[in-house]
Amino acid sequence: MKALCWHGKNDVRVDNVPDPTIINDRDAILKITSTAICGSDLHLYNGFMPMMEAGDILGHEFMGEVVETGKGVSNLKKGDRVVIPFNIACGNCFFCKRTEFSLCDNSNPNAGIVEKLHGYPGSALFGYSHLLGGYAGGQAEYVRVPFADTGAFKVAEGLTDEQVLFLTDIFPTGYMAAENCAIEPGDTVAIWGAGPVGLFAIKSAFLLGAERVFAIDRFPERLALAQAAGAEAINYEEVSLQDELRARTGNMGPDHCIDAVGMEAHGISPDAIYDKVTQLMRLNSDRAHVFREAIIACRKGGTVSLPGVYGGLVDKVPMGAAHAKGLTFKMGQTHTHRYIPKLMEHVQKGEIDPTFLITHRLPLEQAPEAYKIFKEKSDGCVKVVLKPHTA
Repeated sequence: MKALCWHGKNDVRVDNVPDPTIINDRDAILKITSTAICGSDLHLYNGFMPMMEAGDILGHEFMGEVVETGKGVSNLKKGDRVVIPFNIACGNCFFCKRTEFSLCDNSNPNAGIVEKLHGYPGSALFGYSHLLGGYAGGQAEYVRVPFADTGAFKVAEGLTDEQVLFLTDIFPTGYMAAENCAIEPGDTVAIWGAGPVGLFAIKSAFLLGAERVFAIDRFPERLALAQAAGAEAINYEEVSLQDELRARTGNMGPDHCIDAVGMEAHGISPDAIYDKVTQLMRLNSDRAHVFREAIIACRKGGTVSLPGVYGGLVDKVPMGAAHAKGLTFKMGQTHTHRYIPKLMEHVQKGEIDPTFLITHRLPLEQAPEAYKIFKEKSDGCVKVVLKPHTA
């Protein structure tokens, strides 16, 4: 089969690789009908994620048709259309039973390495380095899905691929980011990053009762989508951001701040330049500029939510301000399995149309070029959907 494989920093290629096969009784084999490039994939593409190996198959946002199941999978049959959470969860451990699926104890065969780095391991992820399991991803024609009886969700009748594809990651991630804020009616929410996760966080914040949402970015096409979603757009290159947020909130600051950017944050301030230099010198693993801004901006007693991925150590975090202001931090990988049924209902009811952010639809063969476009945010690119079986 054809699959998009990682070969080094800024080097991905469509290779011919062996077809996946059933290994465990709870496996399923999927024919991929749609897959997408995620902002988190750029951390791999840019060389910031350890334990990548040449030939690793990328992709954690995918869906398709069941073509084969292991004998332990009784809830799926050949031909079922399913969406697959980006994180892999067993469904039976302490954390899975608490619906904290991204913390699964049993899905990562390399958990011991993560435990040394982080104290305790979390779940494995599709197509996201051997640190997180070494599982082949879904930017391919076919994929093996472990724990398919837990991690495959049937698509409701009448819904298209593009209506449900983003249930695999970015829609639940944006929703959980907003839910973590415990939004109350009338609240204001500031969201750094109007990319796919940030845009879904905007939609979700309004769905959960927010009165005002500020979208902070620098790309006109993303800010235009944020405005179309009801947010107030702020180009951080054109204003003094902290002054602007204070002015728009009666000098209080937003009730909740969401960092939908993470470890590769951009900025024009001295701390952003410091981050970039120290990261290039390998003195710092993550660029925490947005995280710092969110802490300073958030009102006293507010919440800072972190859906943006952080991979290691961050520097110069204003913990004194966070402590003095009594802020609450909520963060972590998304418990995707928990949210898919609920969010699919919102799509069915027409309350959210997830297709609004798709700007590029391409065959899998053009994936290397798509990664370049997505990274550079050229050609107005916000979200790329790949079709593995389309020439």
